[in-house]
Amino acid sequence: MAEISRWYVVHTYSGYENKVATNIEKVVDNRKMHDYILDVKVPTETVTEIKDDQKKEVERKIFPGYVMVKVAVFENEDTGDLEMTDDTWYVIRNTRGVTGFVGPESKPVPLTDEEVYAMGVEKKTVKIDYAVGDMVTIIDGAFEGVVGVVREIDTEKNAVCVVISMLGRETPVELELDQVQKAEE
Repeated sequence: MAEISRWYVVHTYSGYENKVATNIEKVVDNRKMHDYILDVKVPTETVTEIKDDQKKEVERKIFPGYVMVKVAVFENEDTGDLEMTDDTWYVIRNTRGVTGFVGPESKPVPLTDEEVYAMGVEKKTVKIDYAVGDMVTIIDGAFEGVVGVVREIDTEKNAVCVVISMLGRETPVELELDQVQKAEE
């Protein structure tokens, strides 16, 4: 199994995203390609819709017409680039409903780690050693070096609310979990 993997975006016919994801997963099972195609996702979000004075939770696709596929990549001996195998490319590209990979001339271009986290395809896990009420030091961003008190922690959104003293007033600042660390006493 490959140690390195990348997320790729596959373009599909509109409305076929779930069917394409299911078909890719079936092919992976049938051909025993679990070491090459590691994960398939259709990013969705839950939205509350109000229709006829009725609130209803609806799951909506974030990127209609696209499916995200996590693929094992290997180093090309000629170029040194990380690429998926020809078999992997063939299986994904020839799945019913797939129109191609996102990239120039349908050449697959992997997403960067920042894009993956920003799109919500994969969650970055951050181990935190502080709790609500703890003194923390901001270690990244505009308020780097400032000490504050943790007011709220939201691991779902990867966010922490820290109250800092700015211009003589207490000001809440929302930061990412890895932008603060417990202050040394």
